[in-house]
Amino acid sequence: MKAALFDFDGTLVDTEPIYDIFWNKKAAEYRLGIGNFARKIKGTTMPHILETYFSHFTEEQRQQLIDEALAYEAEMDFPVFPGALDFVRMLKGEGMLLGLVTSSENWKIERAFVLLGLHGVFDTVVTADRVTHGKPDPMCYRLALSDLQLQPADAIVFEDAFAGIQAATAAGLRVIGLSTTNPEDALRDRVHAVIPGFKGVNIERVREWFC
Repeated sequence: MKAALFDFDGTLVDTEPIYDIFWNKKAAEYRLGIGNFARKIKGTTMPHILETYFSHFTEEQRQQLIDEALAYEAEMDFPVFPGALDFVRMLKGEGMLLGLVTSSENWKIERAFVLLGLHGVFDTVVTADRVTHGKPDPMCYRLALSDLQLQPADAIVFEDAFAGIQAATAAGLRVIGLSTTNPEDALRDRVHAVIPGFKGVNIERVREWFC
C-alpha cells in the first residue's frame, strides 16, 4: 500500500458538467454531428480532440477553438466532491505517496492548486504538458510510476472516465472507478471496484483494495 494516483476532473472535482456545456455547444457550432460529444471525449487531451474530431477544419478555426476553451477554463470554478480532499489528506497522513494524473494542462492545475490549497500534497503531477500521448494511452500513468520509482502493484488508481480507466489498466494498475460520470453498471466490468464517491471511505477499505 505505497501509492494512490488520482485523476482530477470528474474524480476529485465536479467539473465534468461544466465541460459538458462547453463541448456540446462547440460540437453543435462546428456541426460535428456527434450526439453528446462531451461524453465521447471525456478524459482525453486537447491535442487528441483536435486531431480526432477537428482535423478537417482550418488551422485558424482550430486555434480559435483552443482560445475559446482556454478562456472558458480560465473562468471556471473547481467544485470539490464531498469528502474528496479529506480522503486525499487521509492517505497522505498514512504515509502513502500521492500522484495526480490528468489530461488537463499544467496552468489549469496550478490555478486549481492555489484555489484548493493543494500545493505540496501530491508527490508527482502528470499533466498533458508532460506527455506526447494522452489518455487512453498508458504513458501518463507509466510516467507517474517512474516519478515515484514504483511498480504497478504498488499503487491504485482512482478514475471516472473510460479513457482514464483504459490508460491505467494498460499500465498494469488496479483501478477504483468513481461512478460520478458513468453509471456503476458501465464501470463494473472495467475496474477492480466501484464507489460513488470518497465520503465515508476509510483506510481499512483502502487496504482491502490492495489485497
